[in-house]
Amino acid sequence: MLHSWIVVWFGLVRDWGYLGIVLLMAMESSIFPVPSEIIIPPAAFWAAQGRYNFWGVVLAGTVGSYIGAAVTYWVARQVGRPLVIQYGKFFFVAEEKLLRAERWLARYEAGGIFFARLLPVVRHLIGIPAGIVRMSFKLYSVMTIVGSALWCWVLAGFGVKVIGDRPELLNDPGQLIAVLKDRFHWFVGLMLALVVLYIIVIRLTAKSASAVKQ
Repeated sequence: MLHSWIVVWFGLVRDWGYLGIVLLMAMESSIFPVPSEIIIPPAAFWAAQGRYNFWGVVLAGTVGSYIGAAVTYWVARQVGRPLVIQYGKFFFVAEEKLLRAERWLARYEAGGIFFARLLPVVRHLIGIPAGIVRMSFKLYSVMTIVGSALWCWVLAGFGVKVIGDRPELLNDPGQLIAVLKDRFHWFVGLMLALVVLYIIVIRLTAKSASAVKQ
């Protein structure tokens, strides 16, 4: 079943161009489990072949990500936490994942929004707690756009490099995802290192603030 959906999503990127990228990245950035790995990398490869423009792919991905994140934010802000908890399971939002996103936002605030765009699981759910706590939409938007742009740029560059060596992967979306994930460990490691650094800075500054109050 999942493989069938992947083929459909892959086809939208191939046939709908920038509109397909915007649509699918908006879904990926909301509550729908669309993997960005089958959206941006193939589109970037086709851009390298002259079918699209590389920066157009990055821009379309960023715009789509922001649209999905903005919709998630405002829906969560309007319906509130009780309804999200009660009905979220029907929309791929498990309570455990939501709680994880809430803890992430509570601890790391604006920086947490930025880094959430670079991490799995938290990425597509962070807009829910941000909307529930009525975080400044302007600040949320800035962090979302910057984080999404970085993510799309990295995915695009990575896609050109990986698929450029193995264009036959375009005929097998499932294998493409497997190869991308296998070669993506270095970037995930870098992101985790940055997250750890950010957490350390947050904790140190929190301790400094407590000392000043005393």
